[in-house]
Amino acid sequence: MRWKKPNAYLTILRNSMKIGLFFGSFNPIHHGHLIIAQAVLNQTDVDQIWFVVSPQNPLKKSKTLLHEFDRLDMVERAIEANFNFKSCDIEFHLRKPSYTIDTLTHLSERHPNHTFTLILGGDNLEQFTRWKNYNQILDYYGLFVYPRGEEQMSDLWHHKHVTRIDAPVLQISATYIRACIQRGKSIKYLVPDQVEQQIDIKKFYL
Repeated sequence: MRWKKPNAYLTILRNSMKIGLFFGSFNPIHHGHLIIAQAVLNQTDVDQIWFVVSPQNPLKKSKTLLHEFDRLDMVERAIEANFNFKSCDIEFHLRKPSYTIDTLTHLSERHPNHTFTLILGGDNLEQFTRWKNYNQILDYYGLFVYPRGEEQMSDLWHHKHVTRIDAPVLQISATYIRACIQRGKSIKYLVPDQVEQQIDIKKFYL
């Protein structure tokens, strides 16, 4: 969690909670992300969703990827009205690139009172067995998986620690949003108003 709100942080630390971890570049965060997060809240016993913003991989520079602090700022603007949503910059402080299992381990050590579960798209489930220590992630953390319209071919859909989330399948992508901006088209209704305003003010993605 960010350290600029110590009182809120200490309150969270004292309580034992179940946390859903939503990893992503959020470049930018959009309504599709928020709908998935709310679906997880509605269909599971998690108390909060933490949006874990991924930093830029120093070995894979991208001109279209905003600085991590700009993306974190947009996440915070998008979720500021929802107490059940929190931003998390933990990977900013870890060795880059960071493996998911290392981030999960670090969070568990920092927040021993909390339990964490990873939120994952169904398309990524097909490749999940290639992740570092994927069995450890399944056994100790588990997955909340939301289908994205793909065929469900992976045997992991039936794993005892995989929970299917029935979220609306919205064909909204950050790539499409950035393309709209570059063509001078409106992104209204694709992103929260606060995010749209920040993109316009800072001239992001132009």
